[in-house]
Amino acid sequence: QVQLVESGGGLVQAGGSLRLSCAASGRTFVSYVWFRQVPGKEREFVAGISRSGSIRKFADSVTGRFTISRDNAKNTVYLQMNSLKAEDTAVYYCAAGDILVTETTKYYYWGQGTQVTVSS
Repeated sequence: QVQLVESGGGLVQAGGSLRLSCAASGRTFVSYVWFRQVPGKEREFVAGISRSGSIRKFADSVTGRFTISRDNAKNTVYLQMNSLKAEDTAVYYCAAGDILVTETTKYYYWGQGTQVTVSS
């Protein structure tokens, strides 16, 4: 059974940092991607990474503040979020697949989500 389990969310002040983790079990994936969603809005792409880590993509809104990495031995991907802003508040979801794209519809496997709240 394939599972993606996120952790690391929480409450942080603006300017602070958080690191999210997503641990996969049941199979290995070529790509891992983070999305986020706020109530009433569509889920949006945040960052993604290929198997080797040689390809990394970021949304414009997080470029320069967020980094993404993966540990293939642990089948885990990390999202390091620095200089957090109030507008980063959302539920963050990990997704995994066999291609690295930014569309939510291309991913079948999803985690349950972890809440990130940034207070201003």
